[in-house]
Amino acid sequence: MPHAYAPDGTALHYELRGTGEPLVLLSGQSNSRRWWDPVVADFAAAYTTVTVDWRGTGESERPDTDTYSTRGFAADVLAVLDDAGIGRAHVYGTSMGGRVAQWLAADHPDRVERLVLGCTSPGAPHGVERGPKVRRALAQADPAAARRVLLELMYTPAWIAAREAAGQTEFTTLGDPGMPAHARRRHLRASARHDAWDALTRIEAPTLVVHGGDDTFNPTANAALIAGRVPAARTQLVPGARHAYFEEFADVATPLVLGFLADS
Repeated sequence: MPHAYAPDGTALHYELRGTGEPLVLLSGQSNSRRWWDPVVADFAAAYTTVTVDWRGTGESERPDTDTYSTRGFAADVLAVLDDAGIGRAHVYGTSMGGRVAQWLAADHPDRVERLVLGCTSPGAPHGVERGPKVRRALAQADPAAARRVLLELMYTPAWIAAREAAGQTEFTTLGDPGMPAHARRRHLRASARHDAWDALTRIEAPTLVVHGGDDTFNPTANAALIAGRVPAARTQLVPGARHAYFEEFADVATPLVLGFLADS
């Protein structure tokens, strides 16, 4: 798998699949490129997909330095695009990846063709934060119980039960299991400090804002807030979906995004 070097010299691993126009897929906080494993083939059938291991995850380097921020992650993505010889690309960012995509589109409009912001937020100062009940549940001392809470924030109980009954117990959205503690802390801090409220008005790319209708991990109300700031953005909620709408409701979400990307 190829790798690029960030402005500070950090090695960043990425993967290219498919053919056609480039499409960058940006994953959530504390997750590697494997976040996209369940659906990447559907996008690679129509596009050259670019998936990235954030610094601190996957096969990228894991510096224990103050170099983690959503705007810094956007610079990392640019380094990957430069290494791959890609000048301009469609960008689809989900969760923290959507926060990174906001900076990428606002600061580098010449590099973003069409933009999809999924299950994301403009940042704490102006966004809607998850409630205290959710925060307490995620912070509990029992790792297994906290993992279960996260799982149920990502997916509906019926979908979880069906997968578990079929013996499918691996979920790619619950965090990179090989990620060191210092990188987890720095990812959490980077996402928590995100504030692109003023930058959203500078986004020039046609933008689709997608969100699960029942998302309490990153509350659904953030979709309207973002769309209200990005010029000519449109919003699509996925009814009944939680945070990982793009996986559980892929039969709805993937055609929706592909249709938007193909619309000229």
